[in-house]
Amino acid sequence: MVGERPAALALHRARRLLGPLATLLLVLLPGSAAFRSGPHDAVAGPPSVGPLDHRHLAIVINAADPLSETIGRTYQAARLIPAAQVIRVRFPPGVSDLSPQVFRSVKRMVDRLTPAHVQVYALAWAAPYRVGCQSVTSAFTFGLDDRFCATGCRTTALSPLFARGDVNRPWDQLRLRPSMLLAATSPDKARSLIQRGMASDGTAPPGTAYLLSSSDAARNTRASGYGRVAATVGSRFRVRLLRSDALVGADDVMAYFTGLAFPPGIRTNRYRPGAVADHLTSFGGRLVDSTQMSALRWLEAGATGSYGTVVEPCNFPEKFSDPGLLLSYYLRGDTLIESYWRSVAMPGQGVFIGEPLARPWPAQDAFRPDAVSGARPRRAR
Repeated sequence: MVGERPAALALHRARRLLGPLATLLLVLLPGSAAFRSGPHDAVAGPPSVGPLDHRHLAIVINAADPLSETIGRTYQAARLIPAAQVIRVRFPPGVSDLSPQVFRSVKRMVDRLTPAHVQVYALAWAAPYRVGCQSVTSAFTFGLDDRFCATGCRTTALSPLFARGDVNRPWDQLRLRPSMLLAATSPDKARSLIQRGMASDGTAPPGTAYLLSSSDAARNTRASGYGRVAATVGSRFRVRLLRSDALVGADDVMAYFTGLAFPPGIRTNRYRPGAVADHLTSFGGRLVDSTQMSALRWLEAGATGSYGTVVEPCNFPEKFSDPGLLLSYYLRGDTLIESYWRSVAMPGQGVFIGEPLARPWPAQDAFRPDAVSGARPRRAR
């Protein structure tokens, strides 16, 4: 994780003075990369109603990869995904970084085969996790777009999905299909992940969100916002703020957020079905060959969803999940894929992994998550 560089000093000074959303406010100023138009504009049409579910998800399988086939078939059977929403493509299996040329060919086929009513994708593999300067989930969602990349300590384009609680049909409303990797390195691990997601549905599970303020100053940049998370969701969700590098032996983990390259002891905890966990570090999204702890370790320890970056992001909190937003959308009854995507302002360099349709809390509209961080839902312009 690269620390503060001169190009980012103004943003970090503003965050220290004004709070954790200062960077978001700055990048929305005219002339900034995040202020520019996203790859798609909203489309007019009648409002969509009802929660997102299996009828709105397509599975993308790499037919050249037997493990991808197994993961995709298992998920289709478990979630009753219609056959028309299972899309098979071919590309070299086992590569970490898919070339832009191959990706464009794959994406054209996926676009052609995707039924018009599909809103989100589940990608049935752990590798590739990257396409050039983007994560594979941002490439499938936004297409290849340099505005979602950054060289050095710079911000990127803002996701049109960030803090957009009013978007429940992203393809119909924004012409975007958020994607998430059903990431696993064996059939058994894939089955366990899928079973945890399904077991969480509608259970309103008791549990605790653990927000760890670590000793690693470069990776602890989200900690300044932890108090706001507790104040906002604490009435509906148990939240513990800990000054520690490790959580060991907890038996009720529903969320775990920290900032370290190698969080210790994560397998000593018990994670409730539907749990989310991630660590702010440079290369957690390099799922199968990272020099730091892979985000896959969270899923293998028992979490149902996670996130990590595949290209050096520097320590901008906006390039990682906002725990308050993530938990708030989750609590109101959004799916895992919706909640995670709404919580990351700049996801171009990060990969989302987990069981996309996990929905631990029944859908409802009474809780307004946009108050958590002060982020006002808006379309990136």
